[in-house]
Amino acid sequence: MSKPFKISVNEGIAEMILDHPPVNAFDSQGWFDIAAEIDTLGAREDVRVIVIAGEGRGFCAGVDIKELAADGSKILDVNRGNYATFKAIHLNPVPVIIGLHGFVLGGGIGMAGAADVVVCSEDATFGVPEIDRGAMGGGAHLQRLFPVQKVRYMYFTGDFIDAHEAYRLGSIEKVVPRDQLLSACREIAAKIAEKSPAMVMLAKEALTGIEDGNLEDKYRWEQGFTFEAYTMEDSQEARDAFVDKRDAKFDS
Repeated sequence: MSKPFKISVNEGIAEMILDHPPVNAFDSQGWFDIAAEIDTLGAREDVRVIVIAGEGRGFCAGVDIKELAADGSKILDVNRGNYATFKAIHLNPVPVIIGLHGFVLGGGIGMAGAADVVVCSEDATFGVPEIDRGAMGGGAHLQRLFPVQKVRYMYFTGDFIDAHEAYRLGSIEKVVPRDQLLSACREIAAKIAEKSPAMVMLAKEALTGIEDGNLEDKYRWEQGFTFEAYTMEDSQEARDAFVDKRDAKFDS
């Protein structure tokens, strides 16, 4: 079975291009494959920096809701795959640059929030619509991008923000036209690749170590609430409504 991404390595820069039409929404195995490849790239001696971007309508629509609607027990594997992917980025020994376009949802938020440098195209939009999908998750990584109250607003309402608002909030390195996104990521990557690999790796380890709290532990805490949500009737109704393309109806 083919992997949902394309890989290339050139002059110390590894590129992972997410390529799983139509919306880069990955099932549990897809997330495990992405995590394993990012770990592999970070361990290669010829890789000094990793760039992750996507093809198609958006960077990443998150998890494959249809897989979960068909079998709710798959949430355990999806949680594990998401956790492994975000950890592979955040704790990778080399810097990871994320290039975002179109919609950035769910697992896409996790990948972006775990990254070292984030670049956006002008059409990028950020959202955590989990509250409308019967799930939780994403807050820990979203708080590496945006302020606490903005995260809570997005979390509670499911509302989106665009690339320019994201830039205003301070965590986006630059916003560029869509056709310049990958070149902008490569330009930053090339600057990093020119530095001493040993010094860059030390810098990343040091910066990760001084962050406030443990990102992986925070995300694990959130995932427990996703599992709890999946035991509730409202969660099943939200997932069924999404798959059926109708409005959800809640009794509670």
